Amino acid sequence: MTERYKEIERSIIKTYRKGIWSKFIKAVKDYQLITENDKIMVCISGGKDSFLLAKCMQEIKRHGKINFEMEFVVMNPGYKPENMQLILENAQVLNIPIKVFETDIFAAVDVMQAKSPCYMCARMRRGHLYNKAQELGCNKIALGHHFDDVIETTLLSLFYGAEIKTMLPKLHSDNFAGIDLIRPLYLVKEADIKAWKNYNQLTFLNCACKFTELADNNLNLSKRGEMKELINKLRKNNPDVDYNIYKALDNINLNCVLGYKKNQEYHSFLEEFDIEKSSKD
Repeated sequence: MTERYKEIERSIIKTYRKGIWSKFIKAVKDYQLITENDKIMVCISGGKDSFLLAKCMQEIKRHGKINFEMEFVVMNPGYKPENMQLILENAQVLNIPIKVFETDIFAAVDVMQAKSPCYMCARMRRGHLYNKAQELGCNKIALGHHFDDVIETTLLSLFYGAEIKTMLPKLHSDNFAGIDLIRPLYLVKEADIKAWKNYNQLTFLNCACKFTELADNNLNLSKRGEMKELINKLRKNNPDVDYNIYKALDNINLNCVLGYKKNQEYHSFLEEFDIEKSSKD
């Protein structure tokens, strides 16, 4: 078993250097996600993304030049025993020293009979994670969101939220002062994560949520699944379509938009329209 986790670590650095390791390092550097003397709570949900994140964080700690600490945390929101057992087994195989803490999120969401259980579950999870980070003395929380999550979130906001916004690589907490949320897999594509998982013959949880299980975990039943299918279709004609969406978010031309919000305050293009005309006259 010891030899296996070393092979898995080597696969990140060597076999998937271009698709995973280099993009992980690029996100960490470009967005300044890890700084000297950080104490980072790495959140592991049990899926492929969060376990890969944990391994990448171990590798940058081992090979990098930044001095920081980590806590690997698993929150149990009410998983079935067999799902929790799989998480524990994977942590052992991957040599990740996890700390597990219990919550009753699934039961609470069930009692509320929420119309949007995934939304309520996500909000409650986030609150528990921030509380745990405070308890452990961490100043950052690392989540396993990847490049595809970023693009899908952007399209969801555009098509269903009527606004252009995205999932940022890091952000400050509104309710927990001194704690930042970071996404070190921000530039890593899901296809490469799946390839890494399959290459190492690893089996992870998918969602393990009772609500999605009741729905047969059908991707088509979710709006995010709809966006994933749309991107896959567009990618057939334009292989770079997801990257172009990402770059567009980093290249917004404020001279050519109807309006924008800054700190919840709306600004219209009309505010400077007459000013520009006067300066030309």
